[in-house]
Amino acid sequence: MTTVLLFHHAQGQTAGFLAFADELREVGHTVHAPDLYEGKTFQDLNEGVAHAEQVGFGEIIRRGSEAAKALPVDIVYIGFSLGALPAQALAQTRPGANGAILLHGCVPTSEFDSPWPKGLPLEIHIMDADEWTEVDRDVAESLVQEIDGAELFLYPGSGHLFADPSLDDYDENAARLLMERILAFLRRVG
Repeated sequence: MTTVLLFHHAQGQTAGFLAFADELREVGHTVHAPDLYEGKTFQDLNEGVAHAEQVGFGEIIRRGSEAAKALPVDIVYIGFSLGALPAQALAQTRPGANGAILLHGCVPTSEFDSPWPKGLPLEIHIMDADEWTEVDRDVAESLVQEIDGAELFLYPGSGHLFADPSLDDYDENAARLLMERILAFLRRVG
């Protein structure tokens, strides 16, 4: 089985995020899900984003990197929206990863100090009409062109955090398909 470092979204470690981590654990994966918000959670996405801006995106990435230090390097990084920042940063800058899965967002590889590692598997999953990822979708399409073997999965709908069952954006069909794809990815790279 695979070791996963899973980063939460801007609303923090919600019950749905923790349930997602547990679902990966139930099939045998080792999942580390650090709290980048020091216990804070938010009912509203805008409030969570405001908190992330107050903390600073650089600090969020630093906290993610700190959480990775005690873990082996041959892991898969998965990030939900805001959590895609530390997941992508680690995948690009910490040698030895087995793969990365970016959910609900991504940034250009130029955001970090090194290019995407040659041969490192990448999947990006977003909804096709998500207003939060309008720019991210263009970035995701560019990443798929830039990175050999990278895949972009678009899901029908407009919910941003569609894989978190504790939030209004939750889409059961899309979340089920997402989980199937993640489990297949983890089997391939593990």
